[in-house]
Amino acid sequence: MPSYFLGIDNGGSLTKAAVFDERGTQLAAASRRVPVLSPEPGFVERDMDRLWQANCAAIAEAIAAAALDPAAIRGIACTGHGKGLYLWGEDEKPVYNGIVSTDTRAWKYPELWARDGTAAKVYGKTFQSILACQPVSLLRWLKEYEPRVLERTKWVFEVKDYIRFRLTGEAYAEITDYSGSSLMNLREGRFDRELLEDFGLAEVFDLLPPLRGSTEICGRVSPEAAAATGLAAGTPVAGGMFDIDACAAATGVLDDANLCVVAGTWSINERVAAEPVTDGSVMMNSLFCLPGLYLLEESSPTSAANYDWFLDLFLESEKRVAAERGIGLYELAEEMVRSVGPDEQWIVFLPYIFGSNYDPRARASFVGLEATHTRPQLLRSVMEGIVFCHLVHIGKLLVSGTRPEAIRLAGGAAKSRTWVQIFADVIGLPVETFDAQELGALGCAMAAAVASGVYADLREASGRMTRSVFRAEPDAARAAVYAKKFELYRKVSAALEGVWVDFSAR
Repeated sequence: MPSYFLGIDNGGSLTKAAVFDERGTQLAAASRRVPVLSPEPGFVERDMDRLWQANCAAIAEAIAAAALDPAAIRGIACTGHGKGLYLWGEDEKPVYNGIVSTDTRAWKYPELWARDGTAAKVYGKTFQSILACQPVSLLRWLKEYEPRVLERTKWVFEVKDYIRFRLTGEAYAEITDYSGSSLMNLREGRFDRELLEDFGLAEVFDLLPPLRGSTEICGRVSPEAAAATGLAAGTPVAGGMFDIDACAAATGVLDDANLCVVAGTWSINERVAAEPVTDGSVMMNSLFCLPGLYLLEESSPTSAANYDWFLDLFLESEKRVAAERGIGLYELAEEMVRSVGPDEQWIVFLPYIFGSNYDPRARASFVGLEATHTRPQLLRSVMEGIVFCHLVHIGKLLVSGTRPEAIRLAGGAAKSRTWVQIFADVIGLPVETFDAQELGALGCAMAAAVASGVYADLREASGRMTRSVFRAEPDAARAAVYAKKFELYRKVSAALEGVWVDFSAR
């Protein structure tokens, strides 16, 4: 009898559910958009009950579209954006809105901890830079500004662990997500009370759920969740994984032969390693979904969401043209970008709508605009600026190991062959894309396949369930142009670094 698996992916704004067979073929998928709330500047939140309802609706629609008996689904796993914070209360309700990974309210704590020596002290346990959007910073913000929230909290969740909890009623902390939270001792693979004391968060230790691995069974679908989703009660639910691990697994990046790059809301650039990089040259080390390995991560909220912002805000007339032609706006935008060569404009776009690589207070900018510039040229500069920001991150990862064979690209940018070619030309490596429409959901479906016993481990699951569909080779002539433009990008970015503090002081 064929086996089927459900992957559930909660990103920064979109909830997706997809059904896969044991060869990784996607049978059906459904999605729901959950409104983002911004009650104050820098706040990015979502109603947790509405998020759960969106998951229920997407799951039910995906099962119906796959035309499967729900009992044929042998396993489920969740993935989602890392960082952020989702708190469950002692009254068995959400105690606060879910906080998304693009939230910047807690920007002062990484700076405070850097000044007072805390960051240096804890680095020997966490092996990661402290970010404003990490649970550790957000929890400290809540302690200072909303202390009653923590007093009423029962569990501290990441988004996927919250959804799994709603599916099963059992609270667990899956290691890939929590190991990127600055709340874990990575060498010992555990939560550390002394570490939390260093951050002034000793009381949080008892709010952290038990740790589990990506492919461990972490409960079964409850009767209540079955009624809400259409799933079969008792279906096993695996630990799942952080979405960057899920994308790595879904693109076959399970060792250091290739890099995985995710160009979505966040610029995620990652490589797998046997040991963490502990000299501070890499932003984040976390525990990988394969036991005994680490994931080296360079990331910032500087990727394809900037492109979506530009399309939404500046292409109103193009939306009408696309509708008249019966094509999508993204297809029309790609035509516009293809009409411009890389040497036909020298606009520098800094993709800082949600902050930069280095400063959450940074703002997006176009530098070098002239009266003769056109929308296609601006569009191309947006694509290029996003890739240049990826290259800043990738350059740090390339120092930490042998040169990879290729880049495995996921996220919204992977759907544009023009953009994929820009990645190849800028980075100077072949770039491969994969045929799964929902790579994050596929990666956690692999975890479900292992947990249910269909495959022995994630390596076997990835080998059976992934397929490359497109490969772009770098072009030497275009690469030479981009090398000059990248230097200009670096100069502009560096020149503005001292300005961003003035924007936050308004």
